[in-house]
Amino acid sequence: MIKVTILYPKTEGGWFDLDYYIGTHMPMSIKLLGPSMAAIVVEKCLSPGEPWPAAAYHSIASFVCSSKEAYEKAFFPHMEKLQADMLNYTDIEPIIQVSDIALEA
Repeated sequence: MIKVTILYPKTEGGWFDLDYYIGTHMPMSIKLLGPSMAAIVVEKCLSPGEPWPAAAYHSIASFVCSSKEAYEKAFFPHMEKLQADMLNYTDIEPIIQVSDIALEA
């Protein structure tokens, strides 16, 4: 299993519309990619206050899939539509991490 993680870092002058992301973009992503994914998770990052550090990210999304190839097969046909919609919720360049799930409990 692999996990594709999309991180939206807090950047000076950048904006991120979490309501649009959770209410519109992610339901579209789930509709388009969901049938091919084992799990889709969206995290709303918190800044809990002292003594904890401020959140480094606005949001983190994770897509768990059987393989990198299976993810690409699901994502590539919809990539243009999903990436174009980013203009509606952020001007931040996301960080994308592809990982092998080495341990799950």
